[in-house]
Amino acid sequence: MVFVTLYLVSSIVAGDFYKVPITVAFMVASVYAVVISGGLPIDKRINAYSRGAATEQMMLMVWIFVLAGAFANSAKAMGSIDATVNLTLALLPPQMLIAGLFVAACFISLSIGTSVGTIVALTPIAAGIATQTGTSVAMMTAVIVGGSFFGDNLSFISDTTIAATQTQGCRLSDKFRANSFLVMPAALVILIIYVLIGTDTQAPADIPTLEPLKVLPYLVVLITAVFGMNVMAVLTLGILLTGGVGMLTGSYDLYGWFGSMGEGIVGMGELIIITMMAGGLLELIRQQGGIDYLIQLLTRHVTGKRGAELSIAALVSMVNVCTANNTVAILTVGGIAKHIGDRFGLDNCKCASILDTFSCFAQGLLPYGAQMLMAAGLAQLNPIAIIPYLYYPFAIGITALVAIFIRYPRRYS
Repeated sequence: MVFVTLYLVSSIVAGDFYKVPITVAFMVASVYAVVISGGLPIDKRINAYSRGAATEQMMLMVWIFVLAGAFANSAKAMGSIDATVNLTLALLPPQMLIAGLFVAACFISLSIGTSVGTIVALTPIAAGIATQTGTSVAMMTAVIVGGSFFGDNLSFISDTTIAATQTQGCRLSDKFRANSFLVMPAALVILIIYVLIGTDTQAPADIPTLEPLKVLPYLVVLITAVFGMNVMAVLTLGILLTGGVGMLTGSYDLYGWFGSMGEGIVGMGELIIITMMAGGLLELIRQQGGIDYLIQLLTRHVTGKRGAELSIAALVSMVNVCTANNTVAILTVGGIAKHIGDRFGLDNCKCASILDTFSCFAQGLLPYGAQMLMAAGLAQLNPIAIIPYLYYPFAIGITALVAIFIRYPRRYS
């Protein structure tokens, strides 16, 4: 409560949800947790906090984040994002531009594992196409934002997917299958809607030179991950491919490759610190009986699996609205969700899927979220103007909610 209140209230007062560093809010909450944890000497409390921050599960997440940062930035520096964008645009049917942009955003976000990266890559293109064809800029921007959350929710290298699977103790490939049952129907419906809307839209005439070799690292990462290879092995293979392709194409030399990997790892620093502080905080809360209290509070009217899943969905959505960061929301409530799942016999893959899907649903509709602010800035729009066109985030929220009520998919329910 200290963390949520401090972050939410101070951000509202400042009028900017990125004015207050989330690491500071976690630090204050952590200090408060250590101070109020009675019955033990101060050094014992700090030791308990440190044990929670450095559990086997937390450290595995840290190593995955390190590799993901190195891969993502070395691929970006090598030109993989631009190459993937150009190849996808070249393959678009002329009369299906809007639907094609949605597919492009889905594919790119699935490949690179970041909604923000997809938005940065595609929003300027979408805004330019909208201006050239007379289509609504807000709608074209919303197409990219919606598609970016497809990959943020499903990608094997997305931090939300990693956080959800690690906190629930399930494999990435198993969560991918469970999650696909929820989001694929929604994506298909939205794709059909975009096909109907965009039949009269003309495709751009000028497409940059294609460099399909630079798309290879993303394709290999996606294919090997889908087939169940260990995520750390997948990312290591991706890093080696970016280095090989990058030096082969002259994008950088050996030292340039090392430098881009280093920048990517450093860029994951805040997320790693947040992960460890969230783990320490959760351990102190658990030790003081806070987990048991929260579970009792959330599930006092719950009598079955349906109610338990709804309580997890409500919890992660509420925290996401307060923190405006879907990864942080998952890390904050992941441990509690695991306890609820164990108590009511929920499938770990379904729990991970619910955490990821509802966090992306909430994040996708926040006008003060990083994705919306980035998209609005690039398209020179007010974030509120984009919200009415965000069909995909609405669709996955509705689909996931219906899935809980009708116990779908059966194999995970």
